[in-house]
Amino acid sequence: MDPDLVLEGVATGAVVLASQLPGPTSLSIRTDVVLDVGCGTGQLALPFASRVRSVTGMDPETDMLRLARDAADTQGIRNATWMLGADTDVPAPRTLLGERSPAVTGIGQALHWMHEDLFRAVTPLLRRGGGIAVISNGTPLWLQDSAWSHALRGCLEEWFGTTLEASCGTSSHDRLRYAQTLESAGFVDVRELAVEYSGELTFHQLFGGVCSAIPADQWPGPDDRAVFAERIRQALPTDERFTEHVRVTTLLGRVGVVDA
Repeated sequence: MDPDLVLEGVATGAVVLASQLPGPTSLSIRTDVVLDVGCGTGQLALPFASRVRSVTGMDPETDMLRLARDAADTQGIRNATWMLGADTDVPAPRTLLGERSPAVTGIGQALHWMHEDLFRAVTPLLRRGGGIAVISNGTPLWLQDSAWSHALRGCLEEWFGTTLEASCGTSSHDRLRYAQTLESAGFVDVRELAVEYSGELTFHQLFGGVCSAIPADQWPGPDDRAVFAERIRQALPTDERFTEHVRVTTLLGRVGVVDA
């Protein structure tokens, strides 16, 4: 996406949660590695950087990786690396990171369009005692109970020619399904933690939240992206603040018995 149209801080609550949690296992600043699958602009990967040896972010979009790299440079983070790849490429980090290397694999908002076999693919990557953190950043922006959210939903439905009802992996039903899938993939001690917050979004943050929820193959083409942004801007109430009420949930699971 055009960097002028990409949002700063879409996953505020997820960042807070990631920053406060030690992860499913104790982390070592000397030896441990964190892998963020579907890393986007690094909003989950970067908070871990000061607490582990290195973080690796993986995303299928070069624009997102470029923004993640820029964010790391701005924050003075030197132990983050970025890898081009989709969820189906998850076995590839073994070559870069080594067998049984990551202590934690984090999966954020991108989970709603990743295949569920991802959990099984992650398991062989993790070191003994390692684990997974599946983070969901609340109700989608177009399904919240506010005038601006209703207007946003109408605009998006008109643009894409479809009814928007999907929860993007944030509903209680989705979380239960993910928890059961984690257990069937061999993770143990699966549990959920949550944090709630409210905050005001700028238009750029709101637009970035929308873009982060759109699969890459459905993004407007380069010539239509500015038009898409302006269409949304014109649809929203001009006299209303974009206040977002969010409940961020994290599913934590620890990898089961690992062969030596």
